[in-house]
Amino acid sequence: MQSARSVAGFWILAAMLLVAMASSAVPSPIYPVYAAEWHLTPLMLTTVFAIYVAGLLVSLLVAGRLSDHVGRKPVLVVGGIGIVVSLGLFAVADGLGALVLDRIVQGVSVGLLIGALGAALIDNSLDRHPSLAGVLNGVVPPIALATGAMSSGALVEWGPAPEQFVYVLFGVLLTLLVIALAVVPERVPRRPGALRSLRPTITVPRASRRLFRGVAGSLVASWALGGLFLSLVPSALGAVFGITNHFAAGALIAVVTGTGALTGLAIQRMDTRRAVLLGLVALVLGPVVTIVFVVEHSLPGLVVGSAIAGVGFGAGFQAPLRMLLATAAPTHRAGLLSSIYVVSYLAFGVPSVIGGFLEPSLGLVPVIAGYGGFIVLAALVALVLQLTSRDAARAEEAAAQVVERTATGSLRTVGE
Repeated sequence: MQSARSVAGFWILAAMLLVAMASSAVPSPIYPVYAAEWHLTPLMLTTVFAIYVAGLLVSLLVAGRLSDHVGRKPVLVVGGIGIVVSLGLFAVADGLGALVLDRIVQGVSVGLLIGALGAALIDNSLDRHPSLAGVLNGVVPPIALATGAMSSGALVEWGPAPEQFVYVLFGVLLTLLVIALAVVPERVPRRPGALRSLRPTITVPRASRRLFRGVAGSLVASWALGGLFLSLVPSALGAVFGITNHFAAGALIAVVTGTGALTGLAIQRMDTRRAVLLGLVALVLGPVVTIVFVVEHSLPGLVVGSAIAGVGFGAGFQAPLRMLLATAAPTHRAGLLSSIYVVSYLAFGVPSVIGGFLEPSLGLVPVIAGYGGFIVLAALVALVLQLTSRDAARAEEAAAQVVERTATGSLRTVGE
């Protein structure tokens, strides 16, 4: 019978994943306030966004496998404290330089945390609900992005001290969760190779490689869509529809991420290969509908397109994630998760940065249309490969069988 400490540890880790990922979305609705107050251009804000993604990717590449060697908890404590420090820096920021520094600290800390945190959640799976760890790994990030964006937008619009309070709130919550890690059992023993693991690399376990190649396109399309909605689409509310309410920007982000989370819950019992196909179809339709209604200046249509895109964001990421986790042995989980997030955040960040650079010369709507076209193209290529590649089909069928037996592969892996 599972101990009370182990059960409590599982929920502490789930809460930490929620708060940490939510805190990464908190600055987005506040950027217009910074831009007006400090006379920041779109290019400057794009630079701040790029710095965050760069710091996160470097951290994932360098330290993504570290917790497989030193244990999960030391990495979680350092990463959690780093995010708390970044939130404190945001609360006292006074200009562009401060924002750049804050985003560097935040990006490095989030990158250090997410691979170890996702692996720790699976390590501490509940005996009575072994599927829940994998489900939360896929569902919590989009819920967290929605929570962070909406709470930040609401507090900026109606709360006290709009540039400070939300950071203090999330900082306090995360501090309490870092302290609560004392309750969480350590499931990964120390083993040699910690320093060697710090060499920048993307590590995909041998048993996961064929599947990783097969679903990489789905990961790219889904996270590129997330980047579009977090970086550029909210700006269309003001530029195209004349809506300046900060909560509205957070709510639009929440339509995508919230629908993605609900989709993740809805596809739990669906065959994972079919769920990938569902996600790719929605990743084609969602951006097309969104762009058409932005051009037509139809706000209801934009919301509909965002909801369809959210289905793609949810299924296109969570179904491949569940299959990949089913292929990884416990000692390789953090490295695999870090590699998944490297690919995902490259797709999330690089097109957004390019769009930010092009926006001053081309205009917002053409850049959004081009960005959406890239997502549609990536999803179409991935969809064709899904339907025609026998190699990918065999790898996915093997992983899907394990997912069906254990719901997420948290108790058994293809490679074991």
